[in-house]
Amino acid sequence: MAKRQFKTESKRILDMMVNSIYTHKEIFLRELISNASDAIDKLNYKVLTESDSKVGKDDFRIDVKIDRDAKTVTVSDNGIGMTADEMEKNLGYIAHSGTLEFKKEIDDKENESIGQFGVGFYSAFMVADDVKVVSKAYGSEEANIWESDGVDGYTIKECQKDGFGTDIILHIKDDQGSEEYSEFLETERLRELVEKYSDYIRWPIHMTVDESEWKETGEKDEKGEPKKDYVTTKVDKVVNSMVPIWKKSKKEADDDKCKEFYKDKFHDYEDPVSVIRVSAEGAVTYKALLFIPSKAPYDFYTRDFQPGLQLYSNGVLIMDKCADLLPYCFRFVRGVVDSPDFSLNISREVLQHDSQLKAVGTNLTKQVKKELEKLMKDDAEKYAGFYESFGRQLKYGVVDQYGKDADLLKDLIMFHSVKQDKQISLAQYVKDMPEDQKKIYYVTAETAAHAKDLPQVEPVLAKGYDVLAFTDDIDTFVTNVLREYDKKEFCNATTEDLGLETEEEKKEAEKKDEEYKELIAFAKESLGEEVADVKISHKLKNHAVLLTTQGNITFEVERYFKEMPGQAGTGVKAARVLELNSDSDVFKSLDAAFKDDKERAKKIVKVMYGQACLMAGQPIDNPVEYSDLVLSML
Repeated sequence: MAKRQFKTESKRILDMMVNSIYTHKEIFLRELISNASDAIDKLNYKVLTESDSKVGKDDFRIDVKIDRDAKTVTVSDNGIGMTADEMEKNLGYIAHSGTLEFKKEIDDKENESIGQFGVGFYSAFMVADDVKVVSKAYGSEEANIWESDGVDGYTIKECQKDGFGTDIILHIKDDQGSEEYSEFLETERLRELVEKYSDYIRWPIHMTVDESEWKETGEKDEKGEPKKDYVTTKVDKVVNSMVPIWKKSKKEADDDKCKEFYKDKFHDYEDPVSVIRVSAEGAVTYKALLFIPSKAPYDFYTRDFQPGLQLYSNGVLIMDKCADLLPYCFRFVRGVVDSPDFSLNISREVLQHDSQLKAVGTNLTKQVKKELEKLMKDDAEKYAGFYESFGRQLKYGVVDQYGKDADLLKDLIMFHSVKQDKQISLAQYVKDMPEDQKKIYYVTAETAAHAKDLPQVEPVLAKGYDVLAFTDDIDTFVTNVLREYDKKEFCNATTEDLGLETEEEKKEAEKKDEEYKELIAFAKESLGEEVADVKISHKLKNHAVLLTTQGNITFEVERYFKEMPGQAGTGVKAARVLELNSDSDVFKSLDAAFKDDKERAKKIVKVMYGQACLMAGQPIDNPVEYSDLVLSML
């Protein structure tokens, strides 16, 4: 029979489809199984409308077979089949989709056929140098075989075939350099691809696989006991799950089963803290099963970590990690989203319409936040465990992209309460505030224990107010973005006016500033460029000194830039302010020395500055010089 040309009349177009559209060669099996599933869907719909049909739903199946000697892989189905004219139409026109026509014809949104583009079949030529399609239409007596090497055309002729349906026979290419096509002749490799891409196709996929059992060999050992050994046999086995767990009701698959699915699917040893089920209908119909992990994976805070949800279309894996469904701040969420409505590109590997993705993503984002808020309210201990792993991620999310997600996350972040000695939310802090408290007070420190001992905390706690301990580098950036919470401004107890002084206290402070004006000028001159200012403190009660900063660069910002790769020595430094308690004994000694012994007064100032640095957790520039100075005064 004469070879017919592809109706696109272009080998170049076929080459582009085979070599450019698909990202991975292994996709061919997903496409052929999807087509087989579509063929069964069509026949299933047909027999449902026929009262005298002898075909039952339980009879349908897909078979994947390997013949290593012949170097062939065969994908068979007992679906609707094709006539010669349908072969000409469906296989002769590149990108013609019989499934799409079928869906339009029945206008049935419940139909779960997958194919839309009619391109998937040609992915076979990525791994095969010859493809045969043997098909017999349901209700027909005639079978036909379509054959092509994928170069310039094809042939169609009559043949013999038992039963209706379609067999697609691929002759696998020889290995070429780094291209190892022979891997697709391995049973375990194809089984792995079925489980990866087609595990939830709703029709059973059969394969002949090796199974080993501990059996008697028929021989006797030295004691006369029957010998046993592992005996490997070939068995026909269904290798796909068929019904995805996210399509089951909660009665069919409770949270415990979902957690087992999570651990197996995403290779985690621990249960997730939450299971989120979403079933939505509307402009985009979809189901989702999401999980919030209890612990961060080892590479979570590295560039190697790849976020994203698994994306399915009617149970067929389309994308393994779709990072666009959830905002970056929720990148710890794992799970699957399955929708028949996504508009995919021609290879079914990329979403085409952002509006659909945004609609799903917006709803899923709300669901994740809602679940985290519920967890925080109903199980504080479990949320605390989650927060230990992912709290920094939420804080980074507040700061990221100039605070784009700040409103989404501000109710989920927590800080350590000095007063309660535990992590609390901003909502909890505001709820516990006395009526006369106007600000949210915080201090920065390396640890919560260190924060509690800071001099700046004294006057705030003395008023009965709580103080939040900022122990992460990101914390001060969070407050810079938020500015306020529930109309309560954040106040850095180290650098800002606490607003706690009465009018009488302010007048007394002004008197002291004037009284010790010359001593303060002397102290500032003695320290030179080490400080931006020296002043009488209105905050200190029990401590003699306090080191604070002025301007936008705090100690935390300074440390942040020092620790950034390549930023050491860039000159980002906080302007230090030495605050002195005029009621302390050491200040009185300084005042006396200033009047009688300026040289000793200078030494006292430097010792006081060194002590203030130590209390603030800041390094002393010359520890040896400072040590000698302290010893010289003993």
